[in-house]
Amino acid sequence: MDIAWYLVLSAFIFCIGAAGVLTRRNPLVILLCLELMLNAGNLALVAFSRMHGGEAGQVFALIVMVIAACEVVIGLGIIVAMHRNRLPIDVDEMSELRG
Repeated sequence: MDIAWYLVLSAFIFCIGAAGVLTRRNPLVILLCLELMLNAGNLALVAFSRMHGGEAGQVFALIVMVIAACEVVIGLGIIVAMHRNRLPIDVDEMSELRG
């Protein structure tokens, strides 16, 4: 398959994630959309890596996946803490986190 198909799919997934981040208010949905955006970037990295014949893009994609997993753990911890303290779980009303 041509690399263009992988890049079109990557751009499509990235646009879906960006639209979700910009339109949703629920932090869980925003985290999932951020994950979509990161995975779209990973798909593009792996496609370019296969095109050039090296493994550098694949290693970088693996590092991005590890960072994304850490981001999800921290984000879910914040959301659970907000739910336990009965704070509003709406992105527009999260002014209580400012300190």
